[in-house]
Amino acid sequence: MTSRPKWLIPVVVVAGVLLLVVLPLMGSYNGLVDKEEGVDQSFADLDAQLQRRNDLIPNLVAAVRGALEQEQAVFGEIARARQNYAGADSAEDKLDAANDVSGAIGRLLVIVESYPQLQSNQNIQDLQVQLEGTENRIAQARREYNGVVTDYNRSIRRFPRSLIAGMFGFDRKPLFEADPEASEPPTVDLGVTTTTAA
Repeated sequence: MTSRPKWLIPVVVVAGVLLLVVLPLMGSYNGLVDKEEGVDQSFADLDAQLQRRNDLIPNLVAAVRGALEQEQAVFGEIARARQNYAGADSAEDKLDAANDVSGAIGRLLVIVESYPQLQSNQNIQDLQVQLEGTENRIAQARREYNGVVTDYNRSIRRFPRSLIAGMFGFDRKPLFEADPEASEPPTVDLGVTTTTAA
């Protein structure tokens, strides 16, 4: 009977430990990477829709401005909101700026609905239809983004992935929540006096 080499048992033990510890660790890490990439992709999809809305707004504003000169404050608010969105660096800043844009658009649409001459303008109607379609796509992209983020945030909080998330710097991602003011209907002064942007 031949004797086993003395190095064989330590090698088998080390290999067993690697299989039991390292492979699950690698699997968990890779799973978190996949989820984080999913969040980034979902945000990019949402961001594309938000950018499309930002690109449509100047056309709608120009069409409304041409037909109605007395609501300059709303136009200034829209311009500021778009500028804030364009200058946002982080996902959280973009989400906040997008909420400001939504509020400004709501006030503009109230103006459009209040003036029959604007409602009959075909260019404005076409732009409203495009904007409405974009808003629907944004709503869908928000739901998808929030679903992916919730799944990711849940994954990094569950044991044992929470340990891996902490070791490798996987942080919580923000949900895209509606601005608290979004539940209140916009108010627009439709008086005959001309207002100016601040």
